[in-house]
Amino acid sequence: MTPGQKTSISDRKGFIEAIDNLFLKMELSYHYQFYKVFGTDDRLREAKKIWAQSLKKYSTESIDDAIENVIQSNDYLPTLTEILKACAKTSGIKDIPSPQEAFIEAQKSSSPRKPYPWSHPIVYWAGREMGWDILNNSQKNNDSFEIYTKIYRRMIGEMKNGKKFNISAEHRADKPRSLDTELLESLRKKHNL
Repeated sequence: MTPGQKTSISDRKGFIEAIDNLFLKMELSYHYQFYKVFGTDDRLREAKKIWAQSLKKYSTESIDDAIENVIQSNDYLPTLTEILKACAKTSGIKDIPSPQEAFIEAQKSSSPRKPYPWSHPIVYWAGREMGWDILNNSQKNNDSFEIYTKIYRRMIGEMKNGKKFNISAEHRADKPRSLDTELLESLRKKHNL
């Protein structure tokens, strides 16, 4: 997230709930270990801040899936590193931006969009499916973020199932056409240049 960027209230609430659920599930699953590590309110509050900062690039679904997988496979209280690895596995995609980051990136992109330096091709394809005009006029349409997020999450699901989203080399930039020297000469003669 860039400085000064506002997060949507629904995304923030969902993310906070995911972090709270993560800690609740760890508390219930690893009771004594949990209290040994996060025994005071201050320690728990600070831990939630640190974990939330580290997990912010993952969707709430990835966080929920990750803690379920870790609880089923770990006998001991997981570390933040273990949760991060589990989130990366559950999302099936490394370094994919959050829906909000992707939405902002898609809004900031400029035409021609194919050669734009996308952080991930799925950001381009979600914006293309939504429609660039709708995306760029999001101030007029308050639902545009929700629409983009639905498309983006559906595409993430498709990626998990093996679909590839690439922007091929021929899509990235049009091949330059060779100069028609005969046409250039005839135009020079015609206009006395």
